[in-house]
Amino acid sequence: MKIRALIVDDEPHAIAVLEKYLSQLNQIELVGKCVDAIQAFQILQQKPVDLMFLDIKMPGIKGTDLLRSLKNPPKVIFTTAYSEYALEGFELNAVDYLMKPISFERFLRAVDKIYQLNEHNSKAIITHESPVSDHEAFIYLKVDRKTIKVNVNDILWIESLRDYVKVVVKDQEYITRQKISMLEEMLPENKFVRIHRSFIVALPKIDSFYSYSIEIAGHELPIGRNYKQDVQKKLKAERLQFD
Repeated sequence: MKIRALIVDDEPHAIAVLEKYLSQLNQIELVGKCVDAIQAFQILQQKPVDLMFLDIKMPGIKGTDLLRSLKNPPKVIFTTAYSEYALEGFELNAVDYLMKPISFERFLRAVDKIYQLNEHNSKAIITHESPVSDHEAFIYLKVDRKTIKVNVNDILWIESLRDYVKVVVKDQEYITRQKISMLEEMLPENKFVRIHRSFIVALPKIDSFYSYSIEIAGHELPIGRNYKQDVQKKLKAERLQFD
């Protein structure tokens, strides 16, 4: 069952950012957007809402006052540019308190708290079929509460987002709760190389490279200074060579 979310914010840009972030999560359905507390109150009377992204300082009624007026409020993640409201927000049992501008990584951490409240086993689990070096090897990624099978040979690159990783395949991205170092251990060494503390790339998918970056599928990814020697060795093994 999807989590039904409502955005309440008087700033169009802030709404657009949250809407963009939510569009990347299959488990959450956006059921409404409001620019003030009155509109939000009306929607809450008409539609079931599980999660509310609630700005605090808005014209008329503050977000905290709206929350106090609700007998059976949904879970709330406060979004605001004013840190002085943090204590008040947590006293109202908010799940999290996001300071603007909100990064995607910080947004994901807040949403993960919702998953943990809804389901104790919501954290992502990544497993693999053995042996991973086989041509048809694959891994399982826990995305939201759905387990997705991904063929190792389809992976273009993997990007660290702190406590999450983004696994990029052709025309698709999967975001799952996991450390990049743990996923690195599951991948065949002859097909993947760590080029940066935040990036692992598939050697066969490399289109071109410089001494400081690699290009895959039209994207340029940085080569970290501490990884350059190992990257050079792997590329030479692939019969490539730095200038």
